[in-house]
Amino acid sequence: MKAYVVEKINDKFISGVKEVDIPIINNNEVLIKTAYSSLNFKDALSSIGNKGVTQNFPHITGIDLAGIIEESKSELFKKGDKVIVTGYDLGMNTNGGHSQFVKVQDKWIIKKPKNLSLKESMIYGTAGLTAALSINELLKNGVKKEDGDILVTGASGGVGSISIAVLSKLGFNVIAISGKEDKIPYLKSLGANEVILRNTFDKVDKRPLLKEKFAGIIDTVGGNILNEALKSIKYNGVATCCGLVSSYELHTNVFPFILRAIRLIGIDSVEAKLEKKDLMWNQISNEFKIKSLDTLTKQISLNEIKETYENILLGKISSRYIVKF
Repeated sequence: MKAYVVEKINDKFISGVKEVDIPIINNNEVLIKTAYSSLNFKDALSSIGNKGVTQNFPHITGIDLAGIIEESKSELFKKGDKVIVTGYDLGMNTNGGHSQFVKVQDKWIIKKPKNLSLKESMIYGTAGLTAALSINELLKNGVKKEDGDILVTGASGGVGSISIAVLSKLGFNVIAISGKEDKIPYLKSLGANEVILRNTFDKVDKRPLLKEKFAGIIDTVGGNILNEALKSIKYNGVATCCGLVSSYELHTNVFPFILRAIRLIGIDSVEAKLEKKDLMWNQISNEFKIKSLDTLTKQISLNEIKETYENILLGKISSRYIVKF
C-alpha cells in the first residue's frame, strides 16, 4: 500500500510517499480502507520529528481518518462498516490515517452518523470535533444567542472557521479575531459579523477588568489574547480554550472570575471518551451541520501532503485540507 512515511536517518527526518506492507490486525483490531483523512498542525509537526508529537520512527502521519472496514477481528465492527477515527494515539506514536489501509483498535472507532458522508466527516475532522466540543460547552453552560456576542480567536484556522460557521447557523452574533487581513471576506462569508485584526487586540492592558463585551469566547490560541478576552466577558459568561499557538502561558487575574462569575473550560478532543465523541459527531451531523463545507476545504492527494506540510509550518495555510484516497 502507499503511505506518507516519516523516517529518521542519521538524526535527520525525511518524509514522503512510500510503498509499505499492509498491516496485519490482531484481536480487537480492524483494518480500515481509508477514504479520506485531513491535515492538521500536529501532523505537520510529526513530519519534522517533533518529539512532543512523535517519538517512534518510521512513522505514518494522520491523526484522523474516515473509511470502510476491510477486515475485522472485533466483535464491535464488521466488514463494510463506515467509520471515523480521531485522536487517541492515532498519527502520534501509532501509524496514522495518511495511508491506504490503517490498523486501528476498536475502542478508538465510532460508526459514521447517517446524515454525514465520509468526505464531510473529514472536512470537519479533528478541528470540527474540537469546535463542536467547544460550542457544546457554551450551550451546556447556558450561553444563549440573546446574551450577546461570541468571540472566536484564531478565526482563520480549522477550529476557528468551523466554530464561526456553526455559531452563525445557531443564530449567534460572532466576532472573529484573525491575523490575516486578506481573510476578512472569507470569515464574513462563513458568518462572522465583525472581524478584528489580531494586532489591534493583542495588546497588554494592565487594567484587571475591561468593559463587558462578550457572552462567550471560543479561544484557539492562548496567551495574551485569551488574557485580554477574559477581562471583557460579561457577567456569568463562558470561555473555552483549546490551543496555544500564541503561547502556552496565561497571565491573568481573578477579578473576572470572582466579580463576574465567569467560567474558563479546557477542551480536549484527543482523549475525550468515545461516548462523548459519538455524541458530538451526531450533533455535527444534525444541528451543527453547516452548508458552507466546500468553502472550508481544499482537497489534495497523498502526493501533495509534503508541500502542504511545508506551507502549514510556514503559517501560509488557512483552509481545511483533506486527503482523498
